[in-house]
Amino acid sequence: MIPPWKQHQDSLRLRDLGDLFGTPKPVIGMVHCWPMPGAPGYTGYGLEPIIDHAVQDARALVEGGCDAVIVENMWDIPFRAGPHLQPESIAAHAVVARAVKNAVDVPLGINLVHNGGVALLGIAVAAGASFIRVCMFTGAGVWDNGTIDEGCAADLMRRRKELHAEHIKILADVDKKHSVRFPGIDLATHIEWTTFFGADALIISGRMTGDAPDLDKVRMARKLAGSCPILLGSGTTAANIGAFLEVADGAIVGSSIKEDGDITRPVDPARVREFVQAARNAGAA
Repeated sequence: MIPPWKQHQDSLRLRDLGDLFGTPKPVIGMVHCWPMPGAPGYTGYGLEPIIDHAVQDARALVEGGCDAVIVENMWDIPFRAGPHLQPESIAAHAVVARAVKNAVDVPLGINLVHNGGVALLGIAVAAGASFIRVCMFTGAGVWDNGTIDEGCAADLMRRRKELHAEHIKILADVDKKHSVRFPGIDLATHIEWTTFFGADALIISGRMTGDAPDLDKVRMARKLAGSCPILLGSGTTAANIGAFLEVADGAIVGSSIKEDGDITRPVDPARVREFVQAARNAGAA
């Protein structure tokens, strides 16, 4: 007999991406926010331009056929990590994300780079998000900014319960881009830890933003993940998404669907449509 506490934990886990996104092979589009207050790129323009551009990109993603969107502080570079995140950036992120939530009728996700943990969850609760992308749910490593960071699962899962937010699903990166795992934490170990602690889906990415992971790495992750869904987290294009979706269960896309493929520019609805059609063709096949 399965203990009742285990039944409850199992009931919280997402077993099928279709239950959250309405399709078994979702395409999730990235909303890359302008620099938030406190970031080096912020020049005092206030929140309205950030909101306007985020809403414009979100609408373009949905117009092009994306099944969900993630609002991310992409241009708060160089990124802070974990407890070093600043309150003004967190507050602004929540305001922008809520505006996106009100503008489009698809599931909303939040990502806070790097590894926002409980701050990320706070933004999601305030914005009414359905899921979060957690950059380092388990394990430990070094980010590109030199910060040594550790998994946030223990605090995040307790805080999620305290906030009555267990409906917010956790999409967790393994072998995350922009970072290097500590020696001994290979892909198999990282996947085992991440699924054991309750992630609803795994995200596989390349080395940096816009870099695709090796297809063999994705095949290995699919084998190791068991019944846990996996998503592509970087580097997918209309040209390669078909091959990736023969293995993976969905994709998060940002760079390749911008105007002229330039990540600093707005989302191009025509590129989104091309990408989504290629993904749909792969799913049908």
